[in-house]
Amino acid sequence: MGMRLEELIDELGAGSDRHYAMSLAGQLDPGAPADWRNLAAVLAIREHGPMIGISGGQGVGKSTLARLLVAAIRLAGRSVAGCSLDDFYLSRHAREQLARTVHPLLATRGVPGTHDVELALSTLTGLTREQTTMVPVFDKGRDDRLTRSGWKAVEGPVSQVVFEGWCLGASPQPQARLKEPLNQLEAVDDAHGKWRGYVNQILASDYQELWNRVDFMVYLQVPNFATVARWRMLQEQQLAPKRRMDAVALERFLAHYERLTLWMLETLPGRADLVVRLDTDHNLARVTVV
Repeated sequence: MGMRLEELIDELGAGSDRHYAMSLAGQLDPGAPADWRNLAAVLAIREHGPMIGISGGQGVGKSTLARLLVAAIRLAGRSVAGCSLDDFYLSRHAREQLARTVHPLLATRGVPGTHDVELALSTLTGLTREQTTMVPVFDKGRDDRLTRSGWKAVEGPVSQVVFEGWCLGASPQPQARLKEPLNQLEAVDDAHGKWRGYVNQILASDYQELWNRVDFMVYLQVPNFATVARWRMLQEQQLAPKRRMDAVALERFLAHYERLTLWMLETLPGRADLVVRLDTDHNLARVTVV
C-alpha cells in the first residue's frame, strides 16, 4: 500500500491546493498506480522552476512518473515537454568506436561516456526557445538512435521540461573508491580499472553541466540493488520474446550500472530536492523534501 494523496499533499506542503491536486490525480491515466498518479498531481501544482529532473535506478518508475507529470502539468494549463537521458545515447557506431579506442565495455549503453551530452544540452536549450526543436529517439530494441526523421518535433518555448534519467545528478566517486572491482564484470573485464576510471572522469566533467540545468531534482530511491535487478527483470518480461534478455544476459547488463547505482544510493539523498523512498513492492513509502 502506497502513500495516500492526503499524505503527499501534507508532506509536500500543498495543503492550500488540496482539492486541485485531487482533481488532477483523478484525470490521470487510471491504469497507472494510484500513488504515482498522486505524486505527479502534487508535483504539478508546486513551483519548481523550468526544469524538473527525475533520477533513480533501473526499473524504478522514472518514465512512468515523468509521463504522468507531463500529463498533469499539461492539465494544469502549462506548456511542457518530456525527454529522457536514454534518448541521448550515442549511436551504436559511436559506441563501437569508443570500444575500440578507449575500452571494450563502452560498447554497452548506459554509463556516463555513452551519451551525447552536447546534443542533450543543445536540445534542452532549444525547448526553452521560440523554435521547433527535434528531440532524438533511441530504439533500445535495435540498440541504436533513430535517424532524424524518427525524432519528435516540439514547438517551443515550453514553460517546463521534465527530464528523466537513471544517473541524473550523479557525482564522481573519490579515486580510492575505484580501486577494487565491485562485481564479476569489473573483476574480469575491467581488471585494471580503465573503464570505471574513464566513466568517473567524464562524469566529473561533461555531465555536471547537464545536471546543473535541473532546477528541481526528484530522486526515486530503491531499497537496494537486488530490488533494482528484480524490477528490471519484470520490465524485461514485458518486451516481445525476441527482444528480451535472459537472466544471465540481464545480470551482466545490470553489472554495468551497479557501481553508480550504489554510489547514488549513498550520496544523492542528501543532494536531491525531493527524495521518494520506495518499498520492495514498488510502493511509495516516504517522501522527504531536502
